[in-house]
Amino acid sequence: MITLYQFPRAWNIPNPGQFCVKLETYLRMAGIEYRIAETLPLYAPLGKLPFIEDNGQKLADSRMIIRYLQQHYGDSLDGHLSAEQNAQALAWQRLLEEHLYWVCMYSRWQYGAENWQINKQAIFQGLSQPMMDIVAAIYKRRIRGQLRGHGIGRLAAADIFELGRRDVAALAAALHGKAFLLGDRPSSVDASTFGLLINLLACPVSSPVKDYALTQSALVDYCRRIQDRYFPELGEPKFGE
Repeated sequence: MITLYQFPRAWNIPNPGQFCVKLETYLRMAGIEYRIAETLPLYAPLGKLPFIEDNGQKLADSRMIIRYLQQHYGDSLDGHLSAEQNAQALAWQRLLEEHLYWVCMYSRWQYGAENWQINKQAIFQGLSQPMMDIVAAIYKRRIRGQLRGHGIGRLAAADIFELGRRDVAALAAALHGKAFLLGDRPSSVDASTFGLLINLLACPVSSPVKDYALTQSALVDYCRRIQDRYFPELGEPKFGE
C-alpha cells in the first residue's frame, strides 16, 4: 500500500500544506488506497512535503507523484478531458501553484506576527521546545528567500494582495454555476484547486485576499462540496475563522 508522508492535520481541513491536500485529495478522487505517515520537510527526499513510498520507492513533488500514479494505477480522472480542457487544466494549475500559492505563503510566513505564530504551531506541532523555534526560524528564513527569488516577495504587501485578489476573482468566475473546475466531473486539477482554496478560506490566517475570497460564494460552496464528498470525517470547514 502507498504511504503518504505529510504534515499532521490541522484547522479542521485535510492538511495545512496545500500540496499535501492536493495529493491526498487526488488519491481519494482516484480511489487509490493509502496510509498516512506524519512527518516534517527535513525528512523528505527533496526537503518538501508531501512525498510517497510505494513498493520500496520514494517519490517527491506532487506533480511527479501524480504522473507516477496515473502510469501505475490508471488515469481515472482525466481520461474524459478534451485537448482543450487539458490545456485549460494546465493553465489553471500554473496559476494556482506558481502564483496564488506564493501569495498564500506570503500571508502565512511574512504578513503579521499573529499569522506567523498560527502557521508555526500547525506546521511544526510535532517538535518540542526549543527545537520548534529553532527549526521554524530556519524555515522562515528559507521561505523568505524563496519569496524574493520568485519575485512576489519583492513587492509591497498591497500589491501582492491585489495580484492574489485577481487570481481569486478568476477562479470564482470559472467556478460559477459548475460543480468542478472543468464541468460536472472532477479532474486532477480539482485536487490542486481544493488544496489551495481550502487553505486560503478555512485556515485561521488572515489577509485581504482571504477576506475577498470569503465573499465569493462559488469558492466557499466548492470547498464545502469537495470536503463533504471526499473528507466527510472532517466535518464542515470553519470558514472565516
